[in-house]
Amino acid sequence: MKKNKKRLILVASILLNVSASASLWGCSELEAHDGPIEWDDTRTTGKVIGFIDDSLVIVSDWRGWSQELATFITNNGGYRTGVGHQGLRVYNYRVQENGPRWIDSLDNDDTESFTYLVGQLSDSVIWGGNGNDSFSFWKLGQRPTVVNAAVSKDGCNVTFKQEKMREWLNGEIILRGPLGASGDTCQYAVLDTISKTITYKRLSGDLKWIEICDDVRAWGEDVYCFMPGEQAFEAVFLRNGKDSIDVPVKFTIGDFWGNVLRPNANLCNLTDGVVACSGVEWRGGLSFYQNDEVVVELE
Repeated sequence: MKKNKKRLILVASILLNVSASASLWGCSELEAHDGPIEWDDTRTTGKVIGFIDDSLVIVSDWRGWSQELATFITNNGGYRTGVGHQGLRVYNYRVQENGPRWIDSLDNDDTESFTYLVGQLSDSVIWGGNGNDSFSFWKLGQRPTVVNAAVSKDGCNVTFKQEKMREWLNGEIILRGPLGASGDTCQYAVLDTISKTITYKRLSGDLKWIEICDDVRAWGEDVYCFMPGEQAFEAVFLRNGKDSIDVPVKFTIGDFWGNVLRPNANLCNLTDGVVACSGVEWRGGLSFYQNDEVVVELE
């Protein structure tokens, strides 16, 4: 019995010493701390995000980072990761050159979760956003500007993931949603950067015809659309839903990249109502083809 009492006294003494030591050290000495932010040594390979005129392409890239997270006991509670230092590079896609013609990158840190690199809006502007009510516009040679917009719905209730942004009528911007959606699903949204509002809508009236377009945008007061055909290679390029504009290549699907048209993989431009193609194809990745041969391979 005496031995047990001695052991209890010893344990109590140890606990008192630990408690006293903790009081002297302060809580911060017992807390485990997260490790430092470690940035990747190299940037990502990058991807094509836009085109400028009839010879230049914009490639986006970024750097990844990781941080070891601490726990009080083991100090190895896992990791968190993210990206930052987003960058843009401009290359010539017609002729193989020794690297990019222009480079720029942000010096943002790991605490910023904003996505700056979603897609191309216009000839020299790349857009980003938080997927809801905040949008960035990064014009080449400048810093990104951010617009925080008030959200409203006009005739619909279900919004959509924002993936395509195009120049629209009256100087506004259209965000294309599921154009063929039915019910109370919003088909598109209009962003007014002056009033800082984004309004989700359903197609009606003069715009009803664009719901079957593969891609759509406005130039001035005219609306242009790549519309699929009944069979492969029978797609058409329409203006205002009625005027068919001749495209010098047969295509199945088309989309807009700033002012550049891409019927299938062909890179083309629209000038004074006439479509002219460069003869260069972009089939994805970082390679450009002419006559089925690679003419430019980007870094």
